[in-house]
Amino acid sequence: MADEDDGGERSEDPTQKRLDDALERGDVAKSQEVNTWFMIAGATLVISNFSGSIGDIQTPLKNIIANSWMIRVDGPGLLMLMQNLEYVLFAALGLPILMLIIAAIAGNMLQHRLVWSAESLTPKFSKISPMEGAKRVFGKQALANFAKGLFKLIALGAVMTAILWPERHRLESMLRFDPSALLGVVVSLTLHLMGSVVAMLAVVAIADYFFQYRQWYERQKMSLREMKEEFKQSEGDPHIKGRIRQLRQQRMKKRMMAAVPKASVIITNPTHYSVALSYERGMPAPICVAKGVDLIALKIREIAGEHNIPIVENVPLARALYANVEIDEEIPVEHYHAVAEIIGYVMGLRRGLSGRR
Repeated sequence: MADEDDGGERSEDPTQKRLDDALERGDVAKSQEVNTWFMIAGATLVISNFSGSIGDIQTPLKNIIANSWMIRVDGPGLLMLMQNLEYVLFAALGLPILMLIIAAIAGNMLQHRLVWSAESLTPKFSKISPMEGAKRVFGKQALANFAKGLFKLIALGAVMTAILWPERHRLESMLRFDPSALLGVVVSLTLHLMGSVVAMLAVVAIADYFFQYRQWYERQKMSLREMKEEFKQSEGDPHIKGRIRQLRQQRMKKRMMAAVPKASVIITNPTHYSVALSYERGMPAPICVAKGVDLIALKIREIAGEHNIPIVENVPLARALYANVEIDEEIPVEHYHAVAEIIGYVMGLRRGLSGRR
């Protein structure tokens, strides 16, 4: 029952793995208004800086029309004419188009890094499902898009009215302008209008991005069951890890108990700690071959008694060795003196027993 309850509500913040998986699927926080703003801002920049070069197209086109009687109409002549037109158009429009492409890429990269995913092209039943379609039409996203579109329509209408209404008499008189003088007036008025639109759309783009990011983040939230499943996939099943840890401890315990008969001395306190040390002549320092507390400590003392291993009670030394030395490691330098006294005492006992025999 608890697992069923956990699987319902997505109330947990997404993990970094969840966010990375969403990015790989192509599911990213993206506002189309940010891309629109970059494109309009790029177009405004292009018009303000390259309107003169775009106007230079008139000269070669006029020359072609004025000298049309000289143009050869056979295959090579027409091919040469098309090549000349391509060069003219590329020289005038190449850099402006490149700037627009950069603006389109920058609008996406500002929101997320580039993503290559074919999952969005995969057919999905939800795309043709009437229920899912109703959710898209009447959902929160659709309501936000409607409000956003209505605001843009009203705001753009207000901006265009504020700019063009004072120029209405000038616009009427432009019908009598010379075509060569008309381009400068149109560019100036267009830049004024587009600059105001860019400023207005900046507010819309920022607000829409934060809204889209919040919607995307809410979609990535996880239920408790999903959190558990992800933890199992990334870290392993806790039950399996616990079983592995238990098996390792059992193997280590068996290895320790098998090493106790080879110990030189068991340092212990009467009730809790036992540390088995092994030392032979020529070794730089004694080595801990087994240690334990409570039941394991009692088992070490029992095995030591069965194999006549000396047991020395030293409460502070037993506690210190248990805390500071691991299995198959040499004892720390600060315990050399105390352990040397005990080893010397044990070896003295052995020599005495050997002499009596």
